[in-house]
Amino acid sequence: MNLLLVLAGGAVGASCRFLVDRMTSRRLGETLPWGTLTVNVAGSLVLGLLAGLGSALPGWVGVLVGTGFCGALTTYSTFSYETVRLTGDRAYGRLRALLYVTATLVAGLGAAALGWWLGQTL
Repeated sequence: MNLLLVLAGGAVGASCRFLVDRMTSRRLGETLPWGTLTVNVAGSLVLGLLAGLGSALPGWVGVLVGTGFCGALTTYSTFSYETVRLTGDRAYGRLRALLYVTATLVAGLGAAALGWWLGQTL
């Protein structure tokens, strides 16, 4: 049963990641990898919320949403690849990479903390 929950959540999460990446690239351009930043921060918020809610949720929700959906939505490998790719850009590549890493870490940790706080408050 857990495998099916992970598969179902992963299918939705991966689809969302693809759609968010396409939408943000069209609207904000490709100066920075906005899609990956967006899904990683959103996933951090959701995981923080799940952690804050803790045992108030049935275990299958963590498997479906935490492992399946957030596991497929967020992407550390793409974050790493895009950081390295940014450093190779001629005009301000290293600065963009530093900005991208800083924004991802600060926003991701902030979103996780906010999610946890919301979960504790509910």
